Amino acid sequence: MRILRSVRHKSCADGSFMKEFLLSAPVPAGFFAYLGNFGEVEALPKIGEGFYKFEKPDWFSIKGLAGDTTVEVRFRKEVMHLTVDFLYLLFSSYREGPGGSLGAEAEGAGGRETGERTPVWA
Repeated sequence: MRILRSVRHKSCADGSFMKEFLLSAPVPAGFFAYLGNFGEVEALPKIGEGFYKFEKPDWFSIKGLAGDTTVEVRFRKEVMHLTVDFLYLLFSSYREGPGGSLGAEAEGAGGRETGERTPVWA
């Protein structure tokens, strides 16, 4: 899953900067569990089933609906230049499966015990 482009952006009254990103695939529910490794994740069922909010305090937040192809990201302007690349990495490194971002890599690592090698990019 990759970020394709920003489809909407605006400056917010609280001083943050919001961007809505279009993704290459629908967001799987497991993606929000994966984000829990990097900050705080909260399910918001009162807004809608499958709606989640992720927050990395003082950096950025992500709001989105599992199964949707867009997410809303709010950046703190002061650190936006530092966090945009990290955000792209979060989306591009996620792999569905029990290992989250380590899904493909974990399978390849297991092959080392038997002498088999699986490229990470396979």
